[in-house]
Amino acid sequence: MAAAAVLASTLAACGGDSGSPNALTWYINPDSGGQAEIARRCSEASGGAYTIETAQLPREASAQREQLIRRLAANDASIDLMSLDPPFIPEFAEAGFLAPVPEDVAERVTEDVVQSAVEGATWDGELVTVPFWANTQLLWYRESVAEAAGLDMSQPVTWDQIVEAAQQTNTLIGAQGARAESLTVWLNALIESAGGSIISENAEDPEDIEFGLESDAAVRTAEVMRSVADSGVAGPAFSTENEDASATEFEGPDGGFMVNWPFVYGRALSAVEAGTLEPSVPEDYGWAIYPRVNPDDPAAPPYGGINLGVGAFSEAPELAYQAAECIVSDENQAYYFTTNGNPASSIPVYDDPEVLEVFPMAPEIRESLEMAAPRPQTVYYNEVSAAIQRTYHPPGSVTPGVTGPTAAELIRAVLAGEQLL
Repeated sequence: MAAAAVLASTLAACGGDSGSPNALTWYINPDSGGQAEIARRCSEASGGAYTIETAQLPREASAQREQLIRRLAANDASIDLMSLDPPFIPEFAEAGFLAPVPEDVAERVTEDVVQSAVEGATWDGELVTVPFWANTQLLWYRESVAEAAGLDMSQPVTWDQIVEAAQQTNTLIGAQGARAESLTVWLNALIESAGGSIISENAEDPEDIEFGLESDAAVRTAEVMRSVADSGVAGPAFSTENEDASATEFEGPDGGFMVNWPFVYGRALSAVEAGTLEPSVPEDYGWAIYPRVNPDDPAAPPYGGINLGVGAFSEAPELAYQAAECIVSDENQAYYFTTNGNPASSIPVYDDPEVLEVFPMAPEIRESLEMAAPRPQTVYYNEVSAAIQRTYHPPGSVTPGVTGPTAAELIRAVLAGEQLL
């Protein structure tokens, strides 16, 4: 409790409460300074209507959720705006922690926005947050490796194909097998690509939620996870591999294929500029839509990003929504994309010449976002994800037809209060 009090006071200090009636506090996730700059720009553009001050949340998404939940449960009026990870939005909305989105605002902020971002900002049929930036994973590959393996990367490829190609060329596949949120991201993309869902039927009463972890799609998902883990080309530390470790592996001499977020491209270019990576490495990078699970079924790539929520206890919700509209303008999304590497939710941004210059794979990112599937939308997401991480880790222990039902049983027991995570 003492630690929580200290952290709360620290965050309050970060907000820099000026006492001004038109001062808004925006709780942001850590980035490279982009949200603070957007806050400055919008404050200036408002002509004195409002000023936005930022308060930084912890780095981990689960810690961000915990900090905001604690504050909002105490009716904290200092939270005017907050950057929210989409999987946690249903929980915040159902608890009454989000101010309603005015109809006219909802119409404007969903116009020309990728479908996955709109879905991720919606709960119970209503838009409850404002889409800000949207993220997705691509299949990254070394062009020289794909050519040596005889893969036509202009056509969709499957997980089975890239495993075989990596084995044939003695190169590595990068995927995130660590016991972390990234594992849930991978599993969700696989099961959605196989035509199923982690939650097949949602319900208010946890006893009525139906899980798709015992379906044929879940069996196929487990087969793919196990085949990657047992392939011999997943890397020596696959069970602890996160996104950064995948990127490092892919930059190395044995890099072949990798599923990861777009940050990996800017990371490689920065390493070249710093003199720690040969220019020939990113010059050999290719990119394509996420691998398919089955040859005839389109992939359902991961969806991530950040949406903007307005605190239910804010003393200035109308100003906060004005500020939110400024924050998510095409101009600011393009700025955030090119400087911080976070893709836009707005479709027109992908035609911006500067965006295309910095991210030549922008068309593939946009296409992927149109195909992407959000993680399970449920007020119990924290429990669902934690249970999946426990049962599907390490990936080398996953057993088709067994792990899925085990995970579903654990989730049901947790939601019923019969077991703790």
